[in-house]
Amino acid sequence: MDWNPPDTWDRMAAFLRGLAATLPERPRAVLLISGHWLAPAFTAGSHPRPPLIYDYYGFPEHTYQLQYPAAGDPALAQRVQALLAAASLPAAEDAQRGYDHGVFIPLKLVFPDADVPVVPLSLLDSLDPAAHLAAGRALAPLRDEGVLIVGSGMSFHNMRAYGDPRFGPVSDTFDLWLTAAVEAPPAERELRLTHWAEAPAARLSHPLHAEEHLLPLMVAAGAAGDGTGRRVFSDRVLQTTISGYRFD
Repeated sequence: MDWNPPDTWDRMAAFLRGLAATLPERPRAVLLISGHWLAPAFTAGSHPRPPLIYDYYGFPEHTYQLQYPAAGDPALAQRVQALLAAASLPAAEDAQRGYDHGVFIPLKLVFPDADVPVVPLSLLDSLDPAAHLAAGRALAPLRDEGVLIVGSGMSFHNMRAYGDPRFGPVSDTFDLWLTAAVEAPPAERELRLTHWAEAPAARLSHPLHAEEHLLPLMVAAGAAGDGTGRRVFSDRVLQTTISGYRFD
C-alpha cells in the first residue's frame, strides 16, 4: 500500500522478515493469539485448511487478493483446548474459523512460504488481563513441544491518535512503562501487567473496552513462566511509538 512517508512500515517489515532466523529452532507449529478475534471462551481454530478473513474495510483491491495457504493443525487445537480446560479456563474449538489479518499479515513476512502450520487462538471477550495471563501459563508446555507462541497486536492502539503529534509523548510514556513491566522479574511482571490499566497514559494508549490489541502480549507473558522478557523492536510509526517483545 502507499503510505506517507513511503517507508512507514519498512522497519517493522524488516524485523518480521528476520524473526525466524533468531529462533533457537524451527517451530513445528505456530499458536497465534490475535487481537482481532474475541469470543466468550478461549477458542482455538481447528480448520485443517483455514481460509483468509479479510477483516478490513476500504483498502485497495489488491489487499483482498492476498493469500496465505498455511495448513491448520486440528490436533494442536485440541491440545490447546485441553490445556486451557485443565486450568479451569473457558475453552472451545472452532472448525470454521479462518486466518484474520492479525494472523496472515505478520506471518506472510515471518514464514513467507506458509510451510509452518498455524492455529489461531481467540482472546476472551471479558478482556480480563489476569485471565489472559492464566491462559498463557496453561499453554506454557507447548513451548517444549516445538510450538511458537505469538501474540499479534499492537503495544499502542488508539485509532484516533495515529498521525496526531500530540500523542507522541503519550505513546512514549506508556511504552517506557510497558517495557519496564515486560523486563521486570516474572512475579513483578505478572503483577504489573495484571494492573496495566493503572499505568501512566494507559487509557490514552488503549481506550476503555478497546484494549484487545494489548492482550495478546498477556498470553505470551503468561507462557514465559520464569523466562525473561525484553523489548526486541521499537519504531516511530504514525507519530507514535510501538514496540515488540520477546520471552526467552
